[in-house]
Order: sequence, then structure tokens, then C-alpha cells
Amino acid sequence: MSPQDSVMSSSRSKITPEREQEFYAAVLELLRECGYDALTMEGVASRSRCGKSTLYRQWGNKPQLVACALRGTRGGHLVSIDTGTLAGDLRETAKALGAQSGRDTPLMHALSHAALQNPELLEAIREGLVEPAAAAIDTMVARAVARGEVAADNPAVEFVAAQLMGAMRVRPMLEGRYGDTEYLVRFVESAVLPVLLRTDSART
Repeated sequence: MSPQDSVMSSSRSKITPEREQEFYAAVLELLRECGYDALTMEGVASRSRCGKSTLYRQWGNKPQLVACALRGTRGGHLVSIDTGTLAGDLRETAKALGAQSGRDTPLMHALSHAALQNPELLEAIREGLVEPAAAAIDTMVARAVARGEVAADNPAVEFVAAQLMGAMRVRPMLEGRYGDTEYLVRFVESAVLPVLLRTDSART
């Protein structure tokens, strides 16, 4: 470990995990409210009631703080869903995603432009907001294949996570409304399940 790493490690040890989550929550709240470009270390310090020097000592700069906030608040709320059927799993997933849409969609929109110019930020978005949900959905589909509910060679299998998460993200641009629970459940029942659960005769 380098001397600089030792100093950073020492600085980090002074912040409890609970306090760290408070900083991350402040970052995400401000991102939703004002976007990435308008986010400042001063604003985060004010919202989290700390000195600006604390933030710089701990995270160094705004991109690093935002990346850590995204990774540190990684969502795992879909992992526990297991109803015993794919239809039940995806309906519950739609409800969970819809309940979070009013928080997650503004966050994604706030970060989208900056992420295209910052590879680390883009990777943090994937790790914090995209991959946990996508992995949970892929696991649900894999269980359905193992149970024989879905044919292993169904070409739609690999697109389920993209469909669900994409529908949630794009509805505000298409209709000016969030992809809420009612909308996503209808989407699952009308556009996702019929393709996944169709019989071989219906596919030919």
C-alpha cells in the first residue's frame, strides 16, 4: 500500500458506514433535483451538513463521489422475488420497478449525458442501477427454463431484462409519465409473457 493509500484509508476509517450512506443519499437526491452538471461538492456538503473538506478528503472530486454513491447504494430489491412461476416473478418485478420508477428514472436521466463522457461514471451506473436488476431478472428466467416453463432455445430469453428496464426508462419520453406499477404489469402481461410462454406450435 502506498503512503497516499494509507492516508486515504485512515481518512475513510473516520466515517461510519451509516454516515457514508447519508452522504450517498444526499448526492442522489441532488442529482435528481438539479442534474449532474449543476451538482457541486458545496451543495452536497450543505445537504449532508458537513465541511466541504471532508468530501474532498474522502472522495477527491465530484465524479469519484458520484461513482461511489451509485455503487454504494446498489439496489438488490429484486433478488428476493421467487413466487414459483415466471409469471408471478415478472409481475412482482414489474411492481417493484414501478414503485421505484419515480426515483430511478430521474436519476438515470440526470446522469445519461455525463456518463457518455465519463467511462467510470458509466460503469458505476451499470454496477449500481442496471446490473443488479438485470441479474435478478435473468435468474428468474433461468429458473423458469429449469422448471420447463420456458423453452431453453426461446430467442426472447436474453431480452427480458432489457425489455422491462427499457419500458420503465422510455415511457417518460413517449408519454410524459413514469413507468409506474400499473403500466409495467400491463407491459409484462401483454408483451413479455406471451412471447416467453408460447408453445412450440405457436412459435412455428
